[in-house]
Amino acid sequence: MPPSALITGGAGFIGSNLADALASDGWVVWIFDLLARPGVERNLAWLQERHGGRIRFIRGDVRDFPAVAEAVRQAEVVFHLAAQVAVTTSLIDPRTDFEINALGTLNVLEAARQARHRPIVLYTSTNKVYGAMEEVPVVEEATRYRYADRPFGIDEGQPLDFHSPYGCSKGAADQYVRDYARIYGLPTVVFRMSCIYGPRQFGTEDQGWVAHFVISAMTGRPITIYGDGKQVRDLLFVTDLVAAMRAAVERIDRTAGQVYNIGGGPEHTLSVWHEFAPLLGEILDRPLDPPAFGPWRPGDQKVYVSDIRKAMRDLDWRPQVGVREGLTRLAEWVRENLR
Repeated sequence: MPPSALITGGAGFIGSNLADALASDGWVVWIFDLLARPGVERNLAWLQERHGGRIRFIRGDVRDFPAVAEAVRQAEVVFHLAAQVAVTTSLIDPRTDFEINALGTLNVLEAARQARHRPIVLYTSTNKVYGAMEEVPVVEEATRYRYADRPFGIDEGQPLDFHSPYGCSKGAADQYVRDYARIYGLPTVVFRMSCIYGPRQFGTEDQGWVAHFVISAMTGRPITIYGDGKQVRDLLFVTDLVAAMRAAVERIDRTAGQVYNIGGGPEHTLSVWHEFAPLLGEILDRPLDPPAFGPWRPGDQKVYVSDIRKAMRDLDWRPQVGVREGLTRLAEWVRENLR
C-alpha cells in the first residue's frame, strides 16, 4: 500500500505544493479544504489533472469535528495547514479567527488522539507567536532594520507574546500541538514559519505579501506599504519548506514534540520595500511604481529573521533556493498565469 497523507487546507498555496511533491512520489494525498479562499479551486484542479486518483478531495471545514475525524482516519500523516491567515481579518472577526485556528486545531488533535493508528501531525504555526519583540534591540540602517546582537536570528527559546487575535489563536493552537506530544504521546511537530513564497500563491494585501507585490507590480495595481518599508523578513521558497516538512516526518523519532523556527534564515533576507523593489525591478527589467505608505500595523515586527540552526541540525536540511532565484521563479509563474 502506498503511504497516505491528509493535508488540511491542501488546496492552498503551501498545501498544493506539498500535495504535488507527495503525489509525485507515489503517496495517496487526501485534500481537506473548504475552498473558501479565492483561487484555490484552480490549485485543486491542477493537482487532480497532474495526479489523477492519487489526489482524493474532501470538501470540509476544520470546525466540523465529525468530518475532521473521518478524514484523519484515512491518513498516516496529517499536515495541518488549514487556517485563518490574516491579522487584519482577526481584528475584524476574532471569534471566527479563534474557531478556525484554535478550535480547528483542537479538532485535528482530538481526531488523531482517538484514531487507532496515532498519525503524525505536523502543524504550521507562525512567527507572530513571538509578538512585536519590542525588547529585542534593533538598529536602523539606510535600507533596513537589523538585530543589534542576534546574528543568527530568533531561536525557539524566544518568549511567546501573542499580539493580535491572530497571534492568540495561532499561538494557542501551537501550544496545544506541543502539549499533545507531552501529555498524550502523540507524534506532533510545530513549524513556526516566517515568510513563505512561491508559485501557486494568490497573495493579497493582508497575507502573502511577496506574491501580492509581484502580482501587483506585473498588473499595474497600486501597492501600499504599512510602516516605512525597512521591515526585514527572511524569505523561504516553498520547495524548501516542503523539503523541511518531509524531513520532519521522516525523522519523527527525533522531531516528535519539537518546535522549529522555519524560514530562510540570515542568508535569505530582504527589507519589504527598499531592497525588495530594486531586486524585483531588476528581475522584471523595469522599475516599480512608488508605493503609498500607511501606518504601522499592530504588533508588526521591524525585523523577523528565523534562527534555523535547530532545524538544520535535526532535519539535515538547509534552504537551497536563493531570494533572486525564488523571485524569478515566482515572477515566471505569475506571467504564465496572469489570466
